[in-house]
Amino acid sequence: MKLIILLLAGLFTLQGTAKADEDRAISVEQLPSKAQQFIKQYFPKNEIALAKVEKDFWDRKYEVVFVNGEKAEFSKNGTWEKIDCKYSAVPEALIPSAILEYIRKHYDNVKVLKIEKDSKTWEIRLNNRVELEFNHAFQLIDIDI
Repeated sequence: MKLIILLLAGLFTLQGTAKADEDRAISVEQLPSKAQQFIKQYFPKNEIALAKVEKDFWDRKYEVVFVNGEKAEFSKNGTWEKIDCKYSAVPEALIPSAILEYIRKHYDNVKVLKIEKDSKTWEIRLNNRVELEFNHAFQLIDIDI
């Protein structure tokens, strides 16, 4: 019984320290230079409402929220991971040509509102509410309508 109590106490202690996630606002100058350059290149007219860093034990990510509600998320080195434009279109230069070609072929007059990439997939949301998922060979692997 004492062993169970000790194990539970240890578990609660570890759970408390595991909650070391930290989100805090930062200045734009504190973003990685790669992220700063990205914003200047692709969103030069967007005013930044908030820049923040999200830290946990193993990783660090950055998020930029623009005044118009659009968002960009970056990895710890400043590489973009997610762009959410809500009302305007994601800059076409950010969309791989194979994905852009697929969208143009299968969907007329749509805009890409959101693009997200990770180590395995690319996720795309169109303004007609269709969500497409591609693998890193740019083959369509899922459609959510």
